[in-house]
Amino acid sequence: MKKRIAVLAGDGIGPEIVPAAIKVLEAVGTKCGHSFDFVSAAVGGQAIDDTGWPLPDDTLNLAKTSDAVLLGAVGGPKWEGLDYERRPERALLGLREMLGLFANLRPAKLYSELADASTLKREVIDGIDVLVVRELTGGIYFGKPKGVEATATGHRGFNTEVYTTEEITRIAKIAFEAARKRRKLVHSIDKANVLESSELWRKVVIEVHKGYPDVELRHMYVDNCAMQLIRNPKQFDVIVTTNLFGDILSDEAAMLTGSIGMLPSASVGAKVGMYEPIHGSAPDIAGKDMANPIGMIASGAMMLRYSFDLGKEADLIENAIQKILAQGYRTKDIEAPGTKLVGTKDMGELILKQLGQS
Repeated sequence: MKKRIAVLAGDGIGPEIVPAAIKVLEAVGTKCGHSFDFVSAAVGGQAIDDTGWPLPDDTLNLAKTSDAVLLGAVGGPKWEGLDYERRPERALLGLREMLGLFANLRPAKLYSELADASTLKREVIDGIDVLVVRELTGGIYFGKPKGVEATATGHRGFNTEVYTTEEITRIAKIAFEAARKRRKLVHSIDKANVLESSELWRKVVIEVHKGYPDVELRHMYVDNCAMQLIRNPKQFDVIVTTNLFGDILSDEAAMLTGSIGMLPSASVGAKVGMYEPIHGSAPDIAGKDMANPIGMIASGAMMLRYSFDLGKEADLIENAIQKILAQGYRTKDIEAPGTKLVGTKDMGELILKQLGQS
């Protein structure tokens, strides 16, 4: 297999963690007889510095003509004073919209070796395996009208939450299909007691569920879900929800595993998938060889699994990660008494070496 991969390292720790993922993917390719062509382009703040715009046409064209996109991180204090439409984060929204990536898959699975790194008790979190399916291209982030306007006494900021039957139907199908390969349980999260858009969400999800009688469907309000994720996270298998609620709940679920730096994500729905760790650009530790590259490396594994149907190759990467953790190696964010502290570069090299021994 030969595939072209667009590499958008971006800002902050992105340029530090992306090379680790590339090395691991190259090693898997060599080991299993695949060829990956990595082509880099600027995105986010880096692109703003180079071109004045967070998502230049050349970068978008590269993404559209590749087989998958590997993204590091975007944003940082340097660009916070820019007009909203020119900020680095607009590149993410633009890529999702222009590539048709309406579904974000965010797994929160605990490596047993990291149970003590979580702030929750081991008995609460040991064995959790949750998949958050977040709708990506609708909802309040894209709804119109939106803006800030002057009033007689100051200003008024407004955003609009909008969902259509078609948007809800397609994300619900993704969730039910995923559940069929797992424990066959879907929690649909909304705020149907307050929001009309959530009333429609619940109605459509119930209708879509009729086509998946083998999957159990439960409904939960978002505030209760936020509480239940802390109280009893093992009750969840697949969570499907809106863009805004999914943004918040997936980060909460990530912290159950001990560190947001551990977890990958996949944005899918069309021909070209985009893969990125769920953490941000972490400008406070950029350039200090402190960032955890595991989320980025695991995102590469998700790319193999979901875009290229290379499940066995993805397993090789995930098994190598687990074995290195079992040997006691940790980056700063998951450090614990008795473990071996390593930096970004060394953690990547350790996983690479373990992969060669698999």
